[in-house]
Amino acid sequence: MNVVLTIVLAVQILSALAMIGLILVQHGKGADMGAAFGSGGSGSLFGASGSANFLSRATAVLAVVFFVCTLMLAYFGNLAPATPSSNSVLERAGAVAPVPAASGVAAQIPAGGATSAPPAEAASVPALPASGAGQIPTR
Repeated sequence: MNVVLTIVLAVQILSALAMIGLILVQHGKGADMGAAFGSGGSGSLFGASGSANFLSRATAVLAVVFFVCTLMLAYFGNLAPATPSSNSVLERAGAVAPVPAASGVAAQIPAGGATSAPPAEAASVPALPASGAGQIPTR
């Protein structure tokens, strides 16, 4: 399965690079006006109108190949089973860190010096719930 994904990814990258090159080679709509007044732009390799047809058709074919490869990569990417031991941040969002016993703000800041005991009101500060519901202000 990894070989198929690698091949599809390589085809997608090559089609994207070729499509970028073909788009950069094409002339814009304003370039035709200069050719009408004799700027010499019409004497190209494919002829006056042949380049637009060939390059635009090649760009369209490469765009279809690019989108098909993108859809195949998205399909094959969703087929892989989700492992519970993955390192995704979103999957670990449900895990709650344990709350220490003295988790009040006043208990973490020393009152006067580093050796002094916390004041009496620090012991009465309730611990915040682990779910975060206590952090939402109420009116």
